Amino acid sequence: MIRNMIAAVFFLLVIILIRPAAAEIKVTVYADDNYPPYSYLEKGQLKGIYSDIFRAAFDKMRGYKVTIEAVPWKRGLKLLENGKGFALYPPYFHALKRPYIWPYSLPVLDERVVVFCSEEILTHSIRNKWPEDYYGLTIGNNAGFNLGGEKFWQAVKDKKINVYEAKGNRENILMLALGRTDCYMNDRLSILWGLKKLKHQKVYDEGGIHSRLLQGTTITIEQGFLGYTSRDNGKFVFKDDFKKKLDIIIYEMRKTGELQDIIDAFMRR
Repeated sequence: MIRNMIAAVFFLLVIILIRPAAAEIKVTVYADDNYPPYSYLEKGQLKGIYSDIFRAAFDKMRGYKVTIEAVPWKRGLKLLENGKGFALYPPYFHALKRPYIWPYSLPVLDERVVVFCSEEILTHSIRNKWPEDYYGLTIGNNAGFNLGGEKFWQAVKDKKINVYEAKGNRENILMLALGRTDCYMNDRLSILWGLKKLKHQKVYDEGGIHSRLLQGTTITIEQGFLGYTSRDNGKFVFKDDFKKKLDIIIYEMRKTGELQDIIDAFMRR
């Protein structure tokens, strides 16, 4: 009797050990391909602060095998809008203007959105009030970016401010440096990173053929998230579980200082 019980237990253990683990759910998350230093392609490789953070977070997620695919920002938004894409980083929180993005992850980073202008624009006038002090100017903006605030876009609608949209950070900085726009609004670190790269590549001739650029007023402090599609009609049945697990990981990474360590390591490169 005892011998039979031992044999049965042994058989069950063998079954447990050789049984294949539950298959991981394969998930594709989209990333902005032109938002340095946060998320961008360089020589075919996806780099950036958000990319490093999400790679670390996804590596900790049990039950999921996550692939990150870089896409142009407008295409990423369209993928979420038509329900074909699962999630995209790093949108700001615009639940009313982008109803097709919901829910959002826990906030990952704080980003200070500022305006940089040519030296001539800021040396002749103190421009602390946004957007009133920038009436009559042409402001650069990344295509698909919803920055500036409601008052700014109302001023654009009323033709008090002009907007010029270019593909990304590099293009907008050069347009500003060449005097084709008066100012450029974006995240502060993103602009500074872009200037650093252009100087290193000897593309930006500060004070020569290109204007010196100065920081103007702070427009707002935004937070970056992973945004999920709200229009999948139940296609991504795992969405709630995925979000819960990722939020817990993001919270723990912030709490332990791992998230800040990733930021610091990237900025030292």
